[in-house]
Amino acid sequence: MTLADAIGWTATAVFTASYLTRGQSALRRVQMSGACLWLTYGLVTQAAPVIGSNVLVLGAAVWAEHRYRRERRISVAPSPRPDRGVAAEAEAA
Repeated sequence: MTLADAIGWTATAVFTASYLTRGQSALRRVQMSGACLWLTYGLVTQAAPVIGSNVLVLGAAVWAEHRYRRERRISVAPSPRPDRGVAAEAEAA
């Protein structure tokens, strides 16, 4: 088995494993791993369509994961209450 074959089969296994993931974040991480492997395979074999398609897949997965983490961080952060100061909240308690 050549190096390219080993990378290709590993990429196939990772891609197949993505169907077994639970949760969107885990799916995107597996997709990113698979896309990196397929990108490596494309570079080793000099297959432009494989390189191009996996650059797009990797970019989309990274962007989606970044957006998810940013939205999650924003939704978890406590919202400031500019209408009430610390003293007013202490008096209310």
